[in-house]
Order: sequence, then C-alpha cells, then structure tokens
Amino acid sequence: MIAVAVIGFAPWAEAGDATVSNSAKAPTERVAQAGFVPTWLMKATLYHGGAKGVGNRDSLGCRTVPMRTLAVDPTVIPRRTIVFIAETVGLPLPNGGKHDGYWYASDTGGAIKGKRIDLFTGEGSRSMKGAGGLNLKKITVVKAGAFKGCPKQ
Repeated sequence: MIAVAVIGFAPWAEAGDATVSNSAKAPTERVAQAGFVPTWLMKATLYHGGAKGVGNRDSLGCRTVPMRTLAVDPTVIPRRTIVFIAETVGLPLPNGGKHDGYWYASDTGGAIKGKRIDLFTGEGSRSMKGAGGLNLKKITVVKAGAFKGCPKQ
C-alpha cells in the first residue's frame, strides 16, 4: 500500500452520503501533503449487465450504477468505500457527461480476489466500449471516503 492523502468531493453524492470533504479543486489537485489514505495498485476487469451471472443488483442489494459501481474483494477494499480512480477521469458516462473518477465499492464477485477490481460499465457488452482504452493491468485506486445507503442512480 502507498500512503497518499486525498481531499476531494463526490459531486454525485448528497449530504450524508459520503464522508469526503467538499472541495472545488480538480482531481489532480486533491492530493494533500499530510495524513494517510489507503492507495492500491490493482488489476481491473470490466463487467456489464446481461452477462452470465450478472444481475441488476450489487452485493448490497442496490441497483448497479453504470460507470459508478465497483466490485471489490472486501478484505482489501471494504464495501461502502468511495474510491477515486484517476485513469477513469474523462471516460464517457451513459448520460453523455465525462467521468470524474469516483466509484462506489458496492459489489463483490467470485473472481475478484486480492488486488483486483471489476468496473461495472452498464447494460450489454456495448457499454464496455467507452472504457476500452483503459490499461486494465495497472489501475491506481485511492480511498476517497465512504457512503451510506445505496449509490445514487
């Protein structure tokens, strides 16, 4: 694990949803000098709704959110953690916007063990196209906070 402090916000979270501080700084400016925030170098895979064994609910019982739901090994990254993945900043979102790099660790998977994550891209294999340019062999995951309830749709 690498020690880094991240101070930022999740613009899609409502008050009380996340325990991250509110800041108007760009994601690359959110790295602070002091404190300790867990950071992991991981391998990633993509998954989509409609694939064998993939439903429309995560392991918390919440609806999966395209380009926000993250499957993790809960012994490495606890469920209900908000993470920042710099490599995903700027990826296309289903609503036409650009990704801000924040993901909800709300799902698990049988093949997700150790330092491996699975990014939910949406419904159908075509949803994976927008994330196709990611280097899935080396993803930097930084803990940015925690959330209560279900991720925002």
